[in-house]
Amino acid sequence: MASSLTKDSVTPGTPGSDTAFFGHPRGLATLFMTEMWERFSYYGMRALLPLYLVAPGGLHLSAATATAIYSVYVSLVYLLAMPGGWFGDRVWGPRKTVAVAGAVIMLGHLTLALPSSGTFYAGLGLVAIGSGLLKANISTMVGHLYEGPDDPRRDGGFTVFYMGINLGAFAAPLVIGTIGENVSWHLGFALAAVGMAIGLAQFLIGSRHLADRSSVVPTPLSDAEKSTTLRKAAIWAGIAVVFYAIVGFSGHYTLNWILVPLTLLGVIIPVMVLVNIKRDRELDRTEQKSMSAYIWFFVAAAVFWMIYDQGGSTLSIFADSSAENSVLGWTFPVSWYQSVNPVLIMALAPVFAWFWLALNRRGKEPSTAVKFASGLVLVGASFFLFLAPLAIADGGHKAAALWLVAIYFVQTVGELLLSPVGLSVTTKMAPAKYASQMMGVWFLAVTAGDATTGLLSIAGVDLNKTGIVALEATLAVLAGLAVWMYRNRVKELMGSVR
Repeated sequence: MASSLTKDSVTPGTPGSDTAFFGHPRGLATLFMTEMWERFSYYGMRALLPLYLVAPGGLHLSAATATAIYSVYVSLVYLLAMPGGWFGDRVWGPRKTVAVAGAVIMLGHLTLALPSSGTFYAGLGLVAIGSGLLKANISTMVGHLYEGPDDPRRDGGFTVFYMGINLGAFAAPLVIGTIGENVSWHLGFALAAVGMAIGLAQFLIGSRHLADRSSVVPTPLSDAEKSTTLRKAAIWAGIAVVFYAIVGFSGHYTLNWILVPLTLLGVIIPVMVLVNIKRDRELDRTEQKSMSAYIWFFVAAAVFWMIYDQGGSTLSIFADSSAENSVLGWTFPVSWYQSVNPVLIMALAPVFAWFWLALNRRGKEPSTAVKFASGLVLVGASFFLFLAPLAIADGGHKAAALWLVAIYFVQTVGELLLSPVGLSVTTKMAPAKYASQMMGVWFLAVTAGDATTGLLSIAGVDLNKTGIVALEATLAVLAGLAVWMYRNRVKELMGSVR
């Protein structure tokens, strides 16, 4: 285990010379706590979001509109991770970008806490922007704490860091969800702001323990590039302001004037990015083949996230209206379902890691394509399982809470088969020219999946109906079978990557 390394095993003066946090650099504690509190604020607000949108005491919207807003919001968070990484690389450097991001997120949650529908959407936008800025840069700073990719503590450090994500995600619905549902929606959103404020404060206090290069702008913009970038940004912002002013003053404005363009961008931009990389003539033949194989994984991941992320919207709205949210007579808030996934991740991730190693030693570890196919089949199976509580609700009864827990369990197992493997294969298959951008490309698969859900909701599709749930489940299973059937072809395109 990486934490077993001692302070004496590292050369003094290196980024990792201060091993005061489980054998890791002291800066890891700063980043761990920052990420934990940021995820606390993010997942707490996200657990409340669909419930607040449909609640009579909230915005009282339809389930379809609420799902569309939720899906657009989540897709934006991942879409903005790419420009967030760009800011860290070219404008502010990772450390300053994360500090600004934390302030923007906190301001966004405070705006959500105001009792006004107008400010509510502005708050969502601020949280999405801040999350995109932070997401791409904080992991970069974790890497800066170690002496390159060969530092033996590096993988263990990221494991500790990602535990912070799941701790924050687990605690948030239990605290913020309970206050939001039982006391006040807006007080719940305010608690999310408090969580981010704590994370930001300890980041600023503990930033002296971070590596010096976290403050460096790796490839700063030249004066000419700054002028061009600012001019283009001003032009597009001006076009947007004029367009929406015309729509608003003419009396034609509805929420769809915002939702439709954003969902379309969530589908179009990932496609454009992939096409742009695939058509790059500077890539050699091996890199071209790797990108062809990667497109299979990208599409499969988009289908997976389209269904998986409905655990926070479609399933949550169903639980609110049609589930018996109690165990042995003890009733709990609907938002608590959102703590099921992170606690299962923390319990099952070590088991999966051990299992893959055990199979690898015997030469029986399944290929990346087989793991992807299995993850897709399982997320499809989770929605086939969803048909049972839907049938119970259609019969005029409340579905038992354990039905929903079972769905989240199956989805989590699917996530553990697909998500870590996807992150790994993304770094392995990235063309040299796009090495630093490919993680952002992987996040675009989440964007595409959630944007598709948003488009369906905007089109008026009720995602809590038996027919559409069965259709989505069938699509995922068929996609999984397709990946499995063509696994040898995909393996051939991957070349030496495993």
